[in-house]
Amino acid sequence: MRIAIDARGINLYKGTGIGTYTQNIIKKLLSIDTSNEYSIFWSGENYKEYEMKNTKIIMTSKKHQRFFEKDYFPHSINKSSIDIYHIPQNGMGMNPEIKCKKICTIHDLIPYIMPETVGKGYLKNFIKKIPEIMEICDGIITVSEYSKQDILKFFPGFPEDRVFVTPLAADSIFTPLDKKKCGEIIKDNYNIDKPFILYLGGFSKRKNVEALIEAFIMALPELNEDYNLVIAGSLKDDGKALFDRVIENNWQRHINFIGFVEEQMLPVLYNSCSTFVYPSLYEGFGLPPLEAMSCGTPVITSRVSSIPEVVKDCGVLIDPYCIEDIAQALIKLLNSKSLLSYLSKRSLERSREFSWERAAKTTLDVYKKICN
Repeated sequence: MRIAIDARGINLYKGTGIGTYTQNIIKKLLSIDTSNEYSIFWSGENYKEYEMKNTKIIMTSKKHQRFFEKDYFPHSINKSSIDIYHIPQNGMGMNPEIKCKKICTIHDLIPYIMPETVGKGYLKNFIKKIPEIMEICDGIITVSEYSKQDILKFFPGFPEDRVFVTPLAADSIFTPLDKKKCGEIIKDNYNIDKPFILYLGGFSKRKNVEALIEAFIMALPELNEDYNLVIAGSLKDDGKALFDRVIENNWQRHINFIGFVEEQMLPVLYNSCSTFVYPSLYEGFGLPPLEAMSCGTPVITSRVSSIPEVVKDCGVLIDPYCIEDIAQALIKLLNSKSLLSYLSKRSLERSREFSWERAAKTTLDVYKKICN
């Protein structure tokens, strides 16, 4: 097969779930598949590790995206007799003028389900484009059974046997580390020397961080140790509002906002915390809990949307709409060393059932099915 992939998301969406997915899927596809030919549409400088004997890197610009999607990509793909074209970023940029088989990865339908939690520009574009993408695609990859059912619910005319589930995985950097050394690094970098609960991610209303803060304050008097809540993520808009609220209530002695965290520091944070809490209201997959589990960290997370598919019974599942339920989960887990130890082992066991190599093999199987 001659396979073309839009890899621009690796750099354009760096640090997001889409960027992580695109990077890992392409890396593993190129490592396991030496018989097919790949044309990789790229934006940025860091393409050397993707240069293989069977790959062709096609450079594009971060500017003039409309030109590339409307004119350049169709011309290049049709001229090269490509068999299948894959867009990993929710199909955005798919052009009906492309003559080969077309497939896209739709990670979730959050703009349809929780439109109030996304920006107006993104919402308008997504709602307009997704029906067009569904019309012209020969197949859809999604990341969970829950997302698959959402897709079929909103697009009942699309063939169910052309929607393929390919679960994500945590990167290999997420692994158990020496907790004492990790704790020292956290103290040196963030001046945190108490046991702590970790949240890491965005601050959209969908992420439900405000409920976590309220639950933590509610649970604090009942905890056997003096814990801090550490909140990691870029502070803007909703995040800044939460930070201001903590200051207004004089909670900063117990709640630390540490801002954006570089990738190499993430495993250190996961390994240092007592538990990772992720009370999201909706996820297409929910990668952060799996990253934490891969470090052997006990997880408290939501029992809604796709998250139970990932965590199963290897974490504490809560009702994210109930602050008291989150608080009680914190008390139950943190006050029980035996439960912490048990879930640490179960988390690690469960995380090993996911791998990017398996995801890449499934993706390659999808290409073959669509082309046959």
